[in-house]
Amino acid sequence: MALTAGQVSDHIGAKIIYPALPAAQRMIGGQRYDSDEFRAALKAKGIAPCIPPRAGRKAPAKYSKTLYKQRHKVENAFSRLKDWRRIATRYDRCDDIFFAAIVIAVIVIWWI
Repeated sequence: MALTAGQVSDHIGAKIIYPALPAAQRMIGGQRYDSDEFRAALKAKGIAPCIPPRAGRKAPAKYSKTLYKQRHKVENAFSRLKDWRRIATRYDRCDDIFFAAIVIAVIVIWWI
């Protein structure tokens, strides 16, 4: 997990996690991650990207629509995490404290 400033685009955030990408068969991502550079980085690691192309792309990439429908599970997890006011509004100034709050919230959500 990587924490970036609020105004940083998803492409810049994705560049930060390139070296830490785990071994996986596929990666499901949103349209914000649709870039040739990100797709090349995934393919270099042996990961098949499942990212829908942006609307204005001249050469749209292909993706599996049935696999992309599974992305709602991740979105639901983030939705449950944002129910915690402390995390949704980011009261903590220090990154370590903020990550600790996320870990505590995830443990409680998993426990329930």
